[in-house]
Parts: sequence; C-alpha cells; structure tokens
Amino acid sequence: MSGTQRSGSAGLSEAEVRLRLAKDGHNELPRPDRRTPMRIILEVLREPMLSLLLCGGLIYLLLGDLRESLILLAFGAISIVITIVQETRTERVLEALRDLTSPRALVIRDGERRRIPGREVVRDDLLVLAEGDRVAADAVLLTARDLHVDESLLTGESVPVRKQVAGSPALADHRPGGDDQPFVYSGALVVRGEGLAQVEATGPRSEIGKIGLSLRGLQAEPPRLQQQTARLVRLCFVGGTAISLAAVLLYGTLRGDWLQALLGGIAIGMSMLPEEFAVVLTVFMAMGAWRISKARVLTRRAAAIEVLGSATVLCTDKTGTLTQNQMSVAELRLPNGMSLRPASSEDASVADRFFELARCGALASSPEPFDPMEKALHGFARERASGEAEDQLTLARTYGLRPELLAMTQVWQSSHQRGFFVAAKGAPEAIARLCRLDDADHEAMRDAAGAMAKDGLRVLGVAAAAYGDESLPSSQETFSFRFVGLIGLADPLRPHVPEAVGECRSAGIRVVMITGDYPATAVAIARQAGLDVRDVVTGEQIRRATEPELEQLVETANVFARVLPEQKLRIVQAMKLAGEIVAMTGDGVNDAPSLKAAHIGIAMGGRGTDVAREASSIVLLDDDFGSIVSAIRLGRRIYDNLRKAMAFIFAVHVPIAGLALLPLVFGLPLILGPVHIAFLELIIDPVCSLVFEAEREERDVMARPPRRADSELFSWPLVGWSILQGALSFALIAVIFVVVLRTGLPQDEARTLAFVALVVCIFALVLVNRSFSASFLSAFFRPNRALFWIFLSIAAVLAVTLFWPAASSLFRFGPLHLDDLMVTLGAGLLLLTALELLKPLWMRRLRF
Repeated sequence: MSGTQRSGSAGLSEAEVRLRLAKDGHNELPRPDRRTPMRIILEVLREPMLSLLLCGGLIYLLLGDLRESLILLAFGAISIVITIVQETRTERVLEALRDLTSPRALVIRDGERRRIPGREVVRDDLLVLAEGDRVAADAVLLTARDLHVDESLLTGESVPVRKQVAGSPALADHRPGGDDQPFVYSGALVVRGEGLAQVEATGPRSEIGKIGLSLRGLQAEPPRLQQQTARLVRLCFVGGTAISLAAVLLYGTLRGDWLQALLGGIAIGMSMLPEEFAVVLTVFMAMGAWRISKARVLTRRAAAIEVLGSATVLCTDKTGTLTQNQMSVAELRLPNGMSLRPASSEDASVADRFFELARCGALASSPEPFDPMEKALHGFARERASGEAEDQLTLARTYGLRPELLAMTQVWQSSHQRGFFVAAKGAPEAIARLCRLDDADHEAMRDAAGAMAKDGLRVLGVAAAAYGDESLPSSQETFSFRFVGLIGLADPLRPHVPEAVGECRSAGIRVVMITGDYPATAVAIARQAGLDVRDVVTGEQIRRATEPELEQLVETANVFARVLPEQKLRIVQAMKLAGEIVAMTGDGVNDAPSLKAAHIGIAMGGRGTDVAREASSIVLLDDDFGSIVSAIRLGRRIYDNLRKAMAFIFAVHVPIAGLALLPLVFGLPLILGPVHIAFLELIIDPVCSLVFEAEREERDVMARPPRRADSELFSWPLVGWSILQGALSFALIAVIFVVVLRTGLPQDEARTLAFVALVVCIFALVLVNRSFSASFLSAFFRPNRALFWIFLSIAAVLAVTLFWPAASSLFRFGPLHLDDLMVTLGAGLLLLTALELLKPLWMRRLRF
C-alpha cells in the first residue's frame, strides 16, 4: 500500500503512470490472437473435408475431365467463400461487442479528475466511484458513502453487496462476494453511493483477469461430426479405389482390351469418388450458421450447431439468463396480515389499502434510482398513484445504511404543510428495531418475512414517521417510526423461459440451474421456470465431495445453489465424465471456464462479458433464453438432414457403380463413360447439398430423446437402408437395359433408356430420403423451393442432351421414343412405391 500516503488526494503523476504501464502493461484481459481473414482462410484450407474436395477437383483435372474439374473446384471455392464470410462477420461482431463493453474510468491524477479509457488505469491510481460506473480494476476503498456494488458478473449473486472502508489494514487474501468488504473488483457495477478507491491489481492480475487466464488451460471439444465424416470418406475412397482397380484387372485379363478396361475403371473411380461428403458437410455447416444468425444467434464455430442438437444436459445460470436481472414488486404485506400480489386480480378498494406502503417504499429510495430494487419501488408506486404529485415533496436529508443498522431513511419536506415526512426501508430486523416493535408484533413480522422469503423474494421492511422540529437529528433512530408493512421483490423470469424449458424437457434434455444465490431463491426460480426440482446441491457439498461422489450428485440434482466459479467447472466436468453432452449458458466472467469446458458454450451477447463470449461457441445476441430452443431445433434438423443427404449419396453411388461395372463383367456395351458420370455429378452435388439442407425438420424433432453420445453419423442400419435403395435401383435399371438389348434395340438407344431411367431413379431416391417418417404423399407435397427449381433445371438439361444432336453425339445417345419415356417414368414410380412400403420396416432402426 505504498501509494496510499503519497496519493491521498493528488493521485499519480503522468511520469509514475508511464512507469507502471511499462512494468505491468495495460489494464485489459488476456486476449486470444485475433482471427484475421488470412488466418481464417488458412484454417479453412487445413480442414480435411475441404482439402479432399479440392484434391478431387485436381484428380479430375489430371484425368483430363476439365469440365468436372472446374465445376468441383468452383464448388470448393464457393464453400470457402461462404465459410470465410461467416467467420469474418462473426469476429467483427465480437470485436464490436468487446468495444461496447469496455469501461471508462474517472481517476485523480496530478490533483485533477480525468476520464480515461479503462485500459489505461494503472496500479495505485485513485478511482472515483459513483452510481452507474463500471469498476475498471481491483481496488481497496479509501472512502465510501452508502456504497453498494453489483458483483453478479463475478459471483452470480443477483443482489448488490454493501461496501465500507476497513477500520484496520485490509487482508491480502480476499474474494468477491459478501457485504462490508473494503474491496471493489474489476467488472463490478456501482448501483448506489459513491467512493474513492486505490487500484491494487489490473489486467491479468485482477480477479476477472485470473479467470481469463484459466481459460488457456482448457481445450475446446473437437467436432465429433467432422471426425466421423472424415472416417467415412476414407472408407469410401479406399473401397472405391479397390473396386476400380479390380474391374480394370478383371476386364483387361478376360478381354485383353486394356484401353477399354482403363476407361471403364476411370468411370467407376469417378462414380465412387466421395467428394459429395465434403460438399455436404461444408455447405450444411455454413448454411446452418447463416440460418441461425437470422434468429439473432451468433455461431462462432459452425460445427457447434450440430453438437448442440445432441445435448443431453443444458446447464444454465439464473441471474440474467433465466431471469431478467430486473427487480419487480411481487408481494406486499400489511401489519394486519393482509397481503397483495400485484400480478393477481384484486378489487380496486383492496389494492388502495396498499398504496401507502408502495408510496413509502418509493420515498425511502433515492429520487433518481439506479439500483434495480429502487427502480422497481418507484415504478410500482407510479403505476398506483392516484394523482397526488410526488414532486410537491423536497428531499431534505438522507440517512444511509450502516453495518449496525441495515436501513435507509429519507426525510422529505412538503411545500403545503409544516414539518417533515420520514420514510425508511431496510432489512425487516432493522425496521423492527426502528419501530420498537413488541415481541408479539416482532414475531409476526418475522413469520411473514420468512414466508415471503420461501417464495424466493427479497423482503424489505418499510416504516414512516412525522417530524415537526426544524432541526433534523443526527441519527435516524431518533424518529418515532410506525411499521407500514413488508415489500417482497423478485427478479422475474424472462417471458418465454417456462415454454423453452418445457420444450427442452419434451426433447429429453435435462435443464440444470447453477447459481450463486441462496437455495430458497434458487428453488423458487427453478419451480417457476418449470425445472424438475428434486435435490438441491450447495457449493459447500460440492467442495466436500470427491470426484465419484460428485458424479453421483450431478446425476439427480437439477438445482445447484451458492456455487463458486471453480465449482461450476467441476460440475460440468463431472457431467462429461458421466457421459452427458453438456451445453452451458452464461453471461458472467464466472461462467467462462465452464463455458469453454462444456461441449457447447452459449454466451449472452447483450449483458454478457467479453470473456464469456470468447469462451463460448454460440452467442445469443438478444439474450433470449428461448433462442436456445431454436438453436437446439436447428441443430437436430441439421443432423437429420445430414443423415438424409449421406443416405442419398451412399444409395445413389450403388447403381452408378453397378452400371459402370456391369458391362465389364458380362461383356455388355458400356453404359456410363466419364461424360455421363460428370453429368450425374451435376445432379448429385446440388441435390444433396442444397435440397436436403433446405428440408424442414421432422414432426418429432423436439419430441424424441437426444441421440446417444457415441452414436455414429452413418450407422449400420442407415448403411443397410442405403444399400437396399441402391440395390433395388440398380436391379431395376439393369433389367431394363438387358431386356431391351435382348429385344434387339440398338446400343445407343439402350444406353439412352438406361441413363434416363437412372436419372429418374435418382429423382425417386431424393423423394424417398426427404423424410424418414413422413407419409408417401408428403414426399411430393412437402414444401421445398430448392427441390422444385433443381428438378426443373435437371429436366431441362436432360432434354437438351436428348434432343440437341451435338449433345446427343457427345453422350452417344440414340433417340428416345414416347413408350421408352413411359418405361423410365414407370421404373421411377415403381422404385418410389417399393421403397416407401419398405421404409416403415426400417423406421425403428433408423431412429436417432
């Protein structure tokens, strides 16, 4: 405390400030390296899925298929641009949010008061604190007058804490939270009073900075979906290569025509090269981030949306997340036992009896309130005013709270009457002392206050007095107070929280509240929110519990109260060890470690701190808890549609590969060459990436339990379903091709018939895979604008290849007659009908 004597009034000099800045650095939190556009580009290019997509384009280029190569490379470039634009936009929004939350500080330097950026505050600076100021650094109080500070961002406590100057040298070891501390902390908000404090710690040495540093030791969860897709791509690539080489060797050995064998092998390789998987994953994630941004949800990492859809536990803070962090009057009680809940419909004459209590509560508060509690009292009194103008009263004196008497008194002078009107509010025990209640009345007040506290309310006693002398006393205890009543205040829930919690429960997601508030308050809010309140676990129980004991506690408890920041982290880690997929919401600095440790961290963008946002994967820009449900629904929809697209890709490659392999094995004319495969890829890529991405969610998307944590994206039942679809398609087209050849149809016409039948069957596979649960008719009538335009475009291009001579010769097509067209359409309808009839048999196995 070397600077205390020297800087008692004049503060630091500019020379001393420069020395401290050089030694300690600026007063700012540790920032991760900013993700510049170039850095984002490099990260995108290192993604294995996208690298495979670009390599596929290069392979086609080496094979001499310039058209398909350029198309594939263009698709990869578009995917890169979408991802870069989304990631860059996200970083810009985060920077803007960081700038908005950067506090400014009023300091004394060289004997003058100066308003400076918070990052320029140094150790031993003198901070001038007033209502509405955000504390810029950890500091010890030198003077304080009725100083109350909101430390909820650090502790989770919704109620401001009282501060006072230490009577003896302050302890070196101290933590945020609790009344009558002589310390203020960086990030806290002054809600009442004023003070002067000397800075002790800045930047990473402050309490808020220590939490920021702890994040560096935590590693974010790797995207499981990307790992599964990469493994699937490798298997398909290896399998396709093996089949292609086997076909070349088989045909060359048996027929001796190695050139024809090589061309057939190339066709098979192109048909089985799984570049669509990369397209699907990249486009789905980028488009998913774009879709969710329209709901005012910022996705910092696109893959996080899919993980959110698989969440089994949603851990949420109370203050500012479930609640609005805005006090409101919830109950009033008179000394005679009568009570009024403003939300209920009461007779006007009954409500009028409580007006004096409401008016005295407002008059006992600051005339220009900043404290949420005092704002609520003023607003409630104004709503029920009967025309009596409060501006006829002039504030004469204020008696602030003292540690020995937790009550505040305001003395008012009327312009129409002589004497003073005195109003006091405070802790019920303090008001009972001021009113000098007898034992019976004191007991009745205590019982009433206890009943209100069980409902999660903060209870204030209110008293009033008249004073006729011209000189006011030095102590508020001199007034002859009468007890007016009790006022219970609540931090109300956000409007859509019960609905959102109910939808989470119907989706099999357990909602857990973790808060720093007292158990009674936590239970009351949890019940209002619709949580399943079984057991309440306190921070003290967590502190004493071993890791196995904590795992047992988190399996059943849905409410955790009086929890410290490091204990939140332990809870999340215990849930992860128990096999849960954990989503964690929060807005305070105290939430940041658990946000980063969770599988998916969801930060509040409005009230939340930049530390919480940096640690999270998703940011709710409007702080609406209901947006979480939208994000969960979208995550499940993306995963469902991704599985549909994967099933379609796998299924459609079976008949393509089969038709490329069939002539090599049985000595038939070639059906598919590289140009045909290129055309088919033009169908497959947009269909699987755009049509399936645009599909709306299944009817039961929020009525089914979350999928298992170890579930595979492409399960064996789904593989079997895809093979079945592909095998039926191949069998149907192969029969048509062989039969028309046997009837003497020319090779070009037979090839045309088989190719058109294949395209029609691909259309049928799209319709089948649009839904795993919808009815047959919904395959046609489920709205999907992308499907309509792509089908129309493909039909137009196919018509050009059939009837434009130049294109027909390129594809080696013959004329297609009307009866041939009816055969192909009949084949598609037969395939669609058969698969729709078989689909219910696979439904139970295909559940997520």
